[in-house]
Amino acid sequence: MIKNIRNIDKIVFGGGSFSQLEDIIQSKRTENDKFFVFIVDDFFKGKYLEKSLPAYEDDLVFFLDASHEEPKTGQIDELRDEILSKSGLPSGIVGIGGGSIMDIAKALSVMVKQEGSSTLYQGLNLVENPGIYHVGIPTISGTGAECSTTAVLTGPVKKLGIKCEWTPFNQLILDPDLTLTVPKNQWFYTGMDSYIHCIESESGRLYNTFSKAYGDQSIELCREVFLGEDSGQSPENSEKLMVASLFGGLSLSYSEVGVCHALSYGLSYVFGTRHGIANCIAFNVLEDFYPQGVAEFKEMVRKHNIELPENLAAKWTDEQVTKMAEIAYALSHMWDHAVGENWKEKVTIDTIKDLFYRM
Repeated sequence: MIKNIRNIDKIVFGGGSFSQLEDIIQSKRTENDKFFVFIVDDFFKGKYLEKSLPAYEDDLVFFLDASHEEPKTGQIDELRDEILSKSGLPSGIVGIGGGSIMDIAKALSVMVKQEGSSTLYQGLNLVENPGIYHVGIPTISGTGAECSTTAVLTGPVKKLGIKCEWTPFNQLILDPDLTLTVPKNQWFYTGMDSYIHCIESESGRLYNTFSKAYGDQSIELCREVFLGEDSGQSPENSEKLMVASLFGGLSLSYSEVGVCHALSYGLSYVFGTRHGIANCIAFNVLEDFYPQGVAEFKEMVRKHNIELPENLAAKWTDEQVTKMAEIAYALSHMWDHAVGENWKEKVTIDTIKDLFYRM
């Protein structure tokens, strides 16, 4: 069946566009119990952005540490319960931060209208009730979470997203000025997520003209940012990378990620490794699957003097590697895209364990 995808309703793009947030959400403040919830990366606590939040007296503002672990189902359930018990049903949710904050905001916008734990809704189209209005404001570029239909969560049993027609943001504010203070390594790791999205998208059997149109432009922008004559962190490149992130995410809407993301999910589940660096660690050993992409990736690593963690497997137990391989193997849609419908004839748990042992 051909996908029928709902995506972002509205987008505003450009330096300084964050200042439009108050006007954008004003008309929604009459809905439900007439308050907004702001989910903000705690990097911005005490900084100018905090003082610029259009938060009213009855609004709730949560500053969350997203630097160490990715969103968990338990975290979503606790936030949902706290919001509903304290103030009722919000008019809307505003997420301001990186990919984890985007996923938390998307998940919350759905879960405030659902019964039970978010673990019950990890998967495709398991959500029963429409979510509420939500706004995404990314402060780092590359994850594509701002336009993804998935709110990725790690649960007690699996790392898998809530994915339904109500998860995409109703409104995006893409202000590249908010990304100018990102530390270099984080800028690189997260930017590579967009590059890897597109390499995996174009290398699998689900690739198509829709995906190609967005993916080709995303890859070209990534090359300008990470390999061009004026490569590096700059206001101009911040704009380019923000658009590359958006287009990379849109490319995946009609395609899929592949081997790298399957492995990175295993790393994140077992060791809590952040998604961007987990992708880089995994992609670095995937010449067998993506020879040209990996070669170009390694050139980007050299050009920007990025030190990737190596020889990690020397400290891993076989039990840990087996668990990561089982997590990766369970992501059948990724292997189906990357290897083909008969992927189980070519890929085993031992095949995947070997890839982890190369890291």
